[in-house]
Amino acid sequence: MGRLIGRSIRRLIGDEEIDRVLSREDEILPSSGFAVSVMDAVRREAAAPPPIPFPWKRALPGLVVAGFALALVLIAIVVAIARRASTTPQFSMTLPSVMPPIFHGGIESAAIWTALALLVAFVSVKFSMRLASGRG
Repeated sequence: MGRLIGRSIRRLIGDEEIDRVLSREDEILPSSGFAVSVMDAVRREAAAPPPIPFPWKRALPGLVVAGFALALVLIAIVVAIARRASTTPQFSMTLPSVMPPIFHGGIESAAIWTALALLVAFVSVKFSMRLASGRG
């Protein structure tokens, strides 16, 4: 489409006139107040404080512990699957046979795990709020 427009302009105007218009070296002046507004923006950026760096020293222990816990869970699942596969010739992964005995409970077990999850969530929120307020 651009070529079609270019050809139409060349037919109407002509190559010599296009070259003459494009070769002029007129001074381009910005609108009034443009330079002042740009310099004001540059000064504001220069006066702004630097961004707060991420607290890697505080986050790194938690990341290491989370990675370690994830690795342990993955290893436990792989070992459970391997045990299950070695004891029965047929491979079927059902929740009660793969998971450790701590997960083989009824409603009492579910209530205990739910309460534990809520407690962990509450403690983590309180701890992060304490760190964020600067009292940590």
